[in-house]
Amino acid sequence: MNDRGTMKWTSLMLPEHIALLNDMWEEGKHQENPILDEQKLMEINSQLQRAIHNDLTIEVKHNAGRDYLTKKGKLHKVDNVSLQLDDHTEIKLDNVLDVYID
Repeated sequence: MNDRGTMKWTSLMLPEHIALLNDMWEEGKHQENPILDEQKLMEINSQLQRAIHNDLTIEVKHNAGRDYLTKKGKLHKVDNVSLQLDDHTEIKLDNVLDVYID
């Protein structure tokens, strides 16, 4: 028996049900935050300190729910919870994966 899984039932389903199933499958594809080791966290902290003290442009790689994104700009402020770029973009420090200085 050649079972095609959910494909064989889609012809019997309403379009709304198909859309809900597709949304459910897409939700399962979101990216998880990797666990950063102590050395990487110290490196990120060092890059942020250097960028804010010297007014340098940075590129931040971060997790934005489903994907990993990069955002470029000058660092406006950093606190214990988040960082803010000059265009008022706020990124939680827990979601920061890497920081590059241009």
